[in-house]
Amino acid sequence: MAENADIEIKASQWRLVEVGRVVLFTHGQYTGRLAVIVEIIDHKRALVDGPSKKENAAVPRQSVALNNLIITPIVIEKLPRAAGRGAVARAWEKREVEKKWDESAWAKRREQREKRRNLSDFDRFKVLRLKKQARFEVRKAHANVRASAKSSS
Repeated sequence: MAENADIEIKASQWRLVEVGRVVLFTHGQYTGRLAVIVEIIDHKRALVDGPSKKENAAVPRQSVALNNLIITPIVIEKLPRAAGRGAVARAWEKREVEKKWDESAWAKRREQREKRRNLSDFDRFKVLRLKKQARFEVRKAHANVRASAKSSS
């Protein structure tokens, strides 16, 4: 047997349903809002609380089916089970949950998708023209590079 075996045990990288895990609502009245799991009720439901300071982003403490949530990679470490609203709000602010979410690629993609969804026909036309213009400039630059490479050889 090995005397000093160096064994490193790592936790799994799965996003687990756990107390302190930040979740995103996918259905219902609070769609698109963030909350944190405060208590796990059973294998289908959890008690969540979203103490956001942003306007129209707070979620009152409530029991929610896990089917209506998406689990995010953000976790509030060492949040006690069934913590009160004040303790959850302090931990939320201390961990800067909303700032982390806003900086994530996931949130940026959702925001971009929402902007595109709300474009008018004329706005979509302007985007098309700008893309076409950018493509023309790139092709022109590539043509210049190819021409200079061809003339030097």
